[in-house]
Amino acid sequence: MKSAPVLAILSLLPAGSFASWAGNINYLSPSMHHPSLGISIRRVAKRNVPGTEYTPQQLNFTHGVASGDPHASSVILWTRAAPMMHSVNDDGAVTGISPMFWHGPEVTSTAPVCVEWKVAKDKAMKETVCNGKAYTSSDIDFTVKVEAKHLKPFTNYYYQFKICNSNIKSPIGRTKTAPGENDHVSRARFAVYSCAFYAYGYFNAYGQSARKDSVDYVLHLGDYIYEYARYGYTGEGPDIDRVPQPEHELFTLYDYRERFATHRTDEDLLLSHRMFPWIPTWDDHEVANNAWRDGHFKMNNTENSFIEDDPVTVGQRKMNAVRAYFEWMPIRQVDMDDNLRIWRSTAFGDLVDLVMLDTRHYDRSITTLWYNDDYISKISGEPNRSQMGPRQESWFFRQLSESHKRGATWRLVGSQTVFSYLNLTDPSEPDEPNFRLDAWQGYTASRNRTLHHLYSNNIPNNIVLAGDSHASWVSDLVWLNSTDPDPRPEDHPDYDPRTGRGSIGVEFASTSVASPGIGGWDPKREETQAKSDLFVKTNPSLQWTDQHHRGYMELDISHEKVKTTYFGIPSVLSRNRKEIQMAQFEVYRDENKVHRPAGGFNTKSGSAKKYPKV
Repeated sequence: MKSAPVLAILSLLPAGSFASWAGNINYLSPSMHHPSLGISIRRVAKRNVPGTEYTPQQLNFTHGVASGDPHASSVILWTRAAPMMHSVNDDGAVTGISPMFWHGPEVTSTAPVCVEWKVAKDKAMKETVCNGKAYTSSDIDFTVKVEAKHLKPFTNYYYQFKICNSNIKSPIGRTKTAPGENDHVSRARFAVYSCAFYAYGYFNAYGQSARKDSVDYVLHLGDYIYEYARYGYTGEGPDIDRVPQPEHELFTLYDYRERFATHRTDEDLLLSHRMFPWIPTWDDHEVANNAWRDGHFKMNNTENSFIEDDPVTVGQRKMNAVRAYFEWMPIRQVDMDDNLRIWRSTAFGDLVDLVMLDTRHYDRSITTLWYNDDYISKISGEPNRSQMGPRQESWFFRQLSESHKRGATWRLVGSQTVFSYLNLTDPSEPDEPNFRLDAWQGYTASRNRTLHHLYSNNIPNNIVLAGDSHASWVSDLVWLNSTDPDPRPEDHPDYDPRTGRGSIGVEFASTSVASPGIGGWDPKREETQAKSDLFVKTNPSLQWTDQHHRGYMELDISHEKVKTTYFGIPSVLSRNRKEIQMAQFEVYRDENKVHRPAGGFNTKSGSAKKYPKV
């Protein structure tokens, strides 16, 4: 049922216009339970002043095209049709108090921008499948997001936008629907990315899969943008012409919009969005560093923190960030709740179920804020601490069980942070942190409950995908560092690193697109190799790690196995097409461990366990 503000527009718009306004999903709220975050179409229409429309020549598709959140019969299409490159400095979408006639630093548009869109079977855009019209305005930063419907499952399509009554067209994009839940699918391929800090380098990794045309879909595990100021965590930005806008730390809706706009000028990111449908989730930096339910690294919900640390409350800052994310990313309006849910699942036929989590913002307990590491370390094993919150955790376990029950061969779990236990102790650096308390390691009970659910319900073929750490890791999923009493079922065998016995799944954690790892923006090979060797030696379940490269990974999934290939980008200080294949691993159906080839792992970088299969 349409809301009253939406229905009221019918009396104000010409026949057929209502569908054009309502068809732009970005006028909706990111959350169905937060209608105040939506834009009143009635208000936008009343502000319309005849004769003030932009001419087509004043408009351009400033930031390319994108698609995402594919379903079996529909997919989301995105573009931006605007009279300028930079974003709109108007926070009315999140404050609810923007006047009908705005006199702030940015002039609110007094007429909508009309955009037509079309989906076709062919790249020449001759065999039209569906089409439509949508309006946009400064209220939503001139973004356009529509749902293309009545499509065939697991099928490639091409799409394009056009300014109404003109020949000004966007680039042609390509997308692909998901298979039907009950369809037989023999193969699906995914590229996995995370952590793209604009000031630290070019996003070369995004372009590699697109140029090879080697995947069907892109999964992004978060840190699509960073909230830092120019000099807060700057990297080499000024020297390589990569200074993100705005140059201060992000707080307002305009700030977050402008940072997205900066990122969408990277040619390789634009290429990836144009070539593949994306299924993204956020990590912490889409809002703020080390975020949790009631705060983040610099701020919490107290009066003193509000006065001294940030110019906005935690809730307002999160609202600003989420609104900008919803406007700029090709995602659906999820059936959200009061905490702005993004966690969701997608079925890819009988082959794989993808479960994307929110292990940051939704309802997780307090995390490490650097000054409280000792405290977090002491409470990390408490059973009431949660990485996801009880509601998401129950949903997650239900998704795993239902996926197994329906007969899907594989379960992919998108987790922002690394799931596996990692001991990062380095005797040469006694003052450095030994454990990643901001990851699942700081929430031992949550991790143990997940492992217990998989084992006690006999759910096989589970692959966890992680980002965040700015390094590459491959691990068996096992119970380690368990608190007393031991949470493992009595019949669960001890883990044997040589054979993988006792493992109940595999984790593939990817490095960053551009954000720095050990050694900063210019790591020394001998230092990163020493770290890789040390970590493999001191972590029984860790099969391989590379601490040196930026990069990404690709998954090639069949019913028989999952083959994961890690790619490293030698340099991000310039735009280039160079990459190396760092390593390749296989997980065979029902083995629930990283396959140990008789001749050793296939690696060309980093450090791997040195034992043969027994």
